[in-house]
Amino acid sequence: MNNILELFSYSFMTKALVVGLLISMCASLIGVSIVLKRNSMIGDGLSHVGFGAFAIATIFGFAPLEFVLPVVIVVSFLILKLNDNSKVHGDSAIALISASSLAIGTFAISVTKGVNTDINNFLFGSILSINDADVLISIILGITVILLYIIFYNKIFAITFDEKFAKSIGINTNLYNIIFACLCSVTVVLGMRLMGSLLISSLIIFPALSSMQVFKSFKSVVISSVIIGIISFTLGLISSFYLEAPTGSTIVIINLIIFIIFKLISYIKVRLK
Repeated sequence: MNNILELFSYSFMTKALVVGLLISMCASLIGVSIVLKRNSMIGDGLSHVGFGAFAIATIFGFAPLEFVLPVVIVVSFLILKLNDNSKVHGDSAIALISASSLAIGTFAISVTKGVNTDINNFLFGSILSINDADVLISIILGITVILLYIIFYNKIFAITFDEKFAKSIGINTNLYNIIFACLCSVTVVLGMRLMGSLLISSLIIFPALSSMQVFKSFKSVVISSVIIGIISFTLGLISSFYLEAPTGSTIVIINLIIFIIFKLISYIKVRLK
């Protein structure tokens, strides 16, 4: 316990913990709906868009979060529109935008002279890249995402399970899909500095998948996902420090272990019945 307390005496670890816990909660909340709606790839797609936008922001000296967030939100709207297009639908739309954004970001950094950028920080994240401004913005936006999710919980629940029925009872599904896309975009952008563009989607998907192995009701899955997200992030952050390993990949491995445990629990429950 003393070692853990000493660990968080480092300012960069405290910043990573505050930002990470908020991101984990946001990602776990929206992850349940994303998995149930079979849109698991949208987090991965938006993170690649974020990578491209971060690269452009670095090259032109823009404030990263302030530039990237509007770009990702706009692209999330574009994905919604493409999903309505019968010629470019679902995962194809996400793959199209995802691959293009990743290619543009990598190309822009590679050909621009005089830009000293470690591309690994963008791709895999770094707790050392989080500054005081990032912490403040993350707290404000993270709390906003959580509050909006709680306020619109019933609407999100209805749209998640049966969008046509929700529309038939008077719910403005287009509006709430846009709100949900914004929540997802904010979560992805906030998490990229810590997890990287290649790993942030796992923070959204794994807790929900693990919870669904054991719990059945929407509410219990949401609560379980948040708990798993917080535990996996905290254990991953502490383990990465002592193992001198990348934070993002360590958190994903912890999530994978939890998923396997929950899968075994589910298997045992079925066998006992």
